[in-house]
Amino acid sequence: MSVLRLPMRWLWLLVISIGLAACSDEHEATAVDVLQGPVAFESGEECHVCGMIITEYPGAKGQIITSRDKAVHKFCSTQDMLSWWLQPENQHLQAEIYVHDIAKTPWDQPQDEHLIDARSAWYVLGSNLQGAMGPSLATYSDRAVAESVVAAQGGRVLSWDELDMGVLQELAMAGHEHAAQHAEHLRQAHGVDEHTDEHAPAMDMPREE
Repeated sequence: MSVLRLPMRWLWLLVISIGLAACSDEHEATAVDVLQGPVAFESGEECHVCGMIITEYPGAKGQIITSRDKAVHKFCSTQDMLSWWLQPENQHLQAEIYVHDIAKTPWDQPQDEHLIDARSAWYVLGSNLQGAMGPSLATYSDRAVAESVVAAQGGRVLSWDELDMGVLQELAMAGHEHAAQHAEHLRQAHGVDEHTDEHAPAMDMPREE
């Protein structure tokens, strides 16, 4: 059957289908090919999740730039970035996501020229590195480097696709354990007995006559 003999409604459907396909191709090209790229972390900027001043803390940072409105969301840690991204309303956003490559920049003061695509980065969970939120996800562009960190400090290497709520729960538990160990260290350093009742009234010692 020739196009000329098709009913008018089918012709309209054909035109609409072609138009939708063209729009879809253009949208995908914009999301993939035209990137804004990472931006610098400025002094005094607050984390989009917790409100902490980003540059005042060590460790890899993260940022998410949404394609729709070019809004830039910055995070003081990789786990805060992940916790925001894993929220159901954010899962289908088209966005650029960046983290620091810690192999190329100091952990205490990561430099913004070493921000890399978070989706292609490798994440070390369970290392000794402490970030803004305590135990942290250390990020690397090279898997071999990430594996060498695990060999030296423990933990395991994860890809972007392996990051989920279970990872956040592990980080939270590690944070609680780290806080408890730190508190115990302070008690020992100051000679404080853990079992001492701080609220017990002080006993007056008898005075010598």
